[in-house]
Amino acid sequence: MTTIQIDLPDAMALAARDAGLLTPQALQRLLTDALERQQAARELLQLADRVAAAGIPPMSMEEINAEVKAARAERRAELARQAELSEQERREPRAGGH
Repeated sequence: MTTIQIDLPDAMALAARDAGLLTPQALQRLLTDALERQQAARELLQLADRVAAAGIPPMSMEEINAEVKAARAERRAELARQAELSEQERREPRAGGH
């Protein structure tokens, strides 16, 4: 385990403490989130480099929006299918059950 000491402006330290952000658990969560965002950004930049190297043309905002809408619709449909299956399982007793 490593102990870290940091210097913060008094107002920031008080606000962070009042928000519960200075506990070891909260600081660990903040650092974990920051590390994950940093890794995701690195991966995104690497992917962008590979796309550029492959000569894939950039997408327009309209194309991006259409892809996002399609992905969201697919996710909603899958969630609806899962909900329907759960409802059917709840209504229909299992074969061989009590």
